[in-house]
Amino acid sequence: MHSIDDYDYELPEALIAQTPAEKRDHARLLHLNLTRGAVSHHRFDDIITMLSPSDTLVVNDTEVIPARLFGKKATGGKIELLIVNYPEAAPNTSEGRFTCECLIRASKAPKPGTELFFGPDLSAVVKDFQNNRFLVEFRAETAFEDILDRQGEVPLPPYIRRPGTEADRRTYQTVYAAQKGAVAAPTAGFHFTRGLLDRLRQKGIEIAAITLHVSYGTFMPVREKDIRNHRMHSEFYRISEDTASTLNRAKSEGRRIVAVGTTSVRTLEYAADEAGWICPHSGFCDLFIYPGYRFKTVDAMITNFHLPRSTLLMLVSAFAGREHILAAYKEAIRHRYRFYSYGDAMLIDDNEFESQRSLA
Repeated sequence: MHSIDDYDYELPEALIAQTPAEKRDHARLLHLNLTRGAVSHHRFDDIITMLSPSDTLVVNDTEVIPARLFGKKATGGKIELLIVNYPEAAPNTSEGRFTCECLIRASKAPKPGTELFFGPDLSAVVKDFQNNRFLVEFRAETAFEDILDRQGEVPLPPYIRRPGTEADRRTYQTVYAAQKGAVAAPTAGFHFTRGLLDRLRQKGIEIAAITLHVSYGTFMPVREKDIRNHRMHSEFYRISEDTASTLNRAKSEGRRIVAVGTTSVRTLEYAADEAGWICPHSGFCDLFIYPGYRFKTVDAMITNFHLPRSTLLMLVSAFAGREHILAAYKEAIRHRYRFYSYGDAMLIDDNEFESQRSLA
């Protein structure tokens, strides 16, 4: 179970969702039973009946920034730039200079000292190149955040093979996004609407927020044949005292913690001590979860369908068992579920449900 080939499967390209569901909470939801591997079919808003009033739902409130910029070098050569560590540099924006790590695509890689231009009120200079990333100092005439909102584009995943649209600024974002800094979305949260969240609260379900700024590394392939040799990318996270208190109270009362998305799972497991208690903290999470990992805090998970050979597929395999996950994916493909960021969802827990939806 530690070979990269153990996490491969064939997916028809037609099942890779290129656009979001017309209504967020009308996406399909496949339920996977942790113990037996049994599956049932639902619509996402059925989650209201599938969660218990005693559950605590944990969401990642990171907000995707329009991190892709298009500009030119002083020579006139075109460049495409992607900011990859916004949260670390964000406090410097008021000073008119903003230094961060970036990926740059150009006909010829820029050298340190190269000037970059993105319009009359934003320029930059390349300071260094390390670990396949450029250190870039931006120089803004006005608030950098305002310039980014005006000129930047949402960095859609590479498997969405269409130009970005203005609508993506809204749809490639959860409705509870609040903390700017991600360059990729915590996509399991796409399926929630404000109305559905209100109904969950009315049922008695507590909703707690953590922050993990998803980085471009989430799309980086695992290149090691033995996955245990893979080194996970590092991402900024924050867990507040209020959230830690809410989760620890739920744990002490024997109530379930239901994580929305692999980012929430990784953050909670990274922040937990060996007994599963959550510590309020901020820092950088580089936890790689693969089969053999012992979960300390998370009892159930809502997630999307993930790429073959990816760390995300390995994480859900650690949670539910590789065989159960791959069998569930095979069933989802047979029923033509939509995959990846704009695709359908899974609920993984130890409950039993009958299918509520016809997939004919």
